[in-house]
Amino acid sequence: MDLLQLRYFCKIARLEHITRAAEELHVSQPALSKTLKLLEQELGTELFDRTGKFIRLNNYGRVFLKYAEQSLEALENGKRELADMSSGQAGDIRLAFPVGSHVVPALLSRFRQQYPDITFTLIQHFGPSDPPRFDLCISSLPLQIPRVESLPLLTEELFLAVPADHKLAGKTSIRLEDAAEEHFVTLRAGNDLRERTDSLCRIAGFNPKRIFESDDPATVRGLIRAGLGIALVPAVSWDGSVGEHVRLIRIEQPVCERTIGISWLEDHYLSKACLIFREFTVAYFRELALADAPGDSSL
Repeated sequence: MDLLQLRYFCKIARLEHITRAAEELHVSQPALSKTLKLLEQELGTELFDRTGKFIRLNNYGRVFLKYAEQSLEALENGKRELADMSSGQAGDIRLAFPVGSHVVPALLSRFRQQYPDITFTLIQHFGPSDPPRFDLCISSLPLQIPRVESLPLLTEELFLAVPADHKLAGKTSIRLEDAAEEHFVTLRAGNDLRERTDSLCRIAGFNPKRIFESDDPATVRGLIRAGLGIALVPAVSWDGSVGEHVRLIRIEQPVCERTIGISWLEDHYLSKACLIFREFTVAYFRELALADAPGDSSL
């Protein structure tokens, strides 16, 4: 058994598709199939159930996958630690941030001013069923990924954002149920802010009438500015991003807020660069939290 076999097996197991795995690994399909067959022969059992062209990881495969991933992760941790010993304050950080697309660029800009030798690989769009490999993740808490540790960064209020000429624009606060008949602009299903919006509306006794869905927060903000709908928006992480033609209204009931945190995998080695950035991020968000959150003013 060698590392190549383990890497190939893990890729096939995650995709459950030989052709796609071969394409992503940049190897021929026959070579990949042969490597998998040799691994199964060495283990003395088949790791996949095969039906025609389709394969599915079986119970033996699921057990072996756990140990194969742990072995590869341990070796990667060793490589990272050795590189860490010689790199000082240099290195690359794989940063996932499904939330905070407005505030993270400013965070990175300030960080890079102090640590110009630390680079980033940025990951934004993913779902809980297909989490990416990351060193650190800035997200709403709790992060729905197994074996993670997290630190809360800030808890922010969610306001109702409406166009400046909307009939609710003159109000300083409302109950969320007062917006039951309004048209909502939301992010797509699976996004934390979308799920939180749906949950809070259900608590208020209604399902939001969605007229637009987007996977881009900037598009959501633009649609509100254009007078095409309303949305729940975060007070701090979206601060200053929706524009002067939008009014924010405080929601009296139910309590509308979310907590943003930074997370990392329990068994994942964090480099010096990651530890420096984590500490910097905690301090940066503490500074944001101390700033006054907007009330009924424009953002």
